[in-house]
Amino acid sequence: MITAVKGKTGIYIDRGLRRKFKKHALRKGIEVSNLLEGVLDVLLLKFSGQENCYEVNFEPIKPKKGPVSELIRVVRDVG
Repeated sequence: MITAVKGKTGIYIDRGLRRKFKKHALRKGIEVSNLLEGVLDVLLLKFSGQENCYEVNFEPIKPKKGPVSELIRVVRDVG
């Protein structure tokens, strides 16, 4: 697994907006810094003309028992 080298930065934003952002991150179960990185990634894609970027939200499903599910489980555990 490749981990990114992170740097610390400071910004000044409206306190109310910061509070809303932190609450949103908490509801999503995401660290504020990770959510901010995601927002910045989307904005950079948008500003670079790649407007077809989007996030896919889905709910995981429980696998059914059977040969295909067993194979997927084995492949997932190896990777």
